[in-house]
Amino acid sequence: MSGSRDAEYTEYVAARLSSLRRLAAVLCDDWQRADDLVQAALVKLYVHWGRVQAASHTDAYARTVLVREFIHERRSTWVKRVRLTGGVTEVPAAAVDHDAVLDVRRAVAALPARQRATLVLRFYCDLNVDQSAEILGCSPGTVKSQTARALDAVRRALEPAADGPGRQPVTRVAHHTGEGAPGHG
Repeated sequence: MSGSRDAEYTEYVAARLSSLRRLAAVLCDDWQRADDLVQAALVKLYVHWGRVQAASHTDAYARTVLVREFIHERRSTWVKRVRLTGGVTEVPAAAVDHDAVLDVRRAVAALPARQRATLVLRFYCDLNVDQSAEILGCSPGTVKSQTARALDAVRRALEPAADGPGRQPVTRVAHHTGEGAPGHG
């Protein structure tokens, strides 16, 4: 790359790094994996910086690369073979109901990668169906069906458990504002 292109790339990354990290953290539910994901996406952006600059919306291009990298990573056999447990404890921003936030995070983390990416794009990034479809490389109908399936799975995961000895119901969440999510604090 020429010096000016390197400078433009460096300026873009400096300005957008925190928002890309937050998006990756919401996708991965893990800050360390999010950093790895952002690094992989930034390498691709650097290699194709000429195309990125020619795009009508640089942020949308970067978001697309990041989400597709997340989906690709989740499909790879490495992720299926290697499962790291134990994490760094993070203090989330103050939330109305910490248990509900954890329940929602757990339910979303259990979704398949495409369904999770669809929910993140639709509700965290506040993109419409067509914008989400473009990023995911699928039809708007697929986005709608993936969203419906994902929301159904999250609702099922948040339903109160059947009453029985020693069982406590899971807190139902009517609306989650994003408080307590990685990067919201």
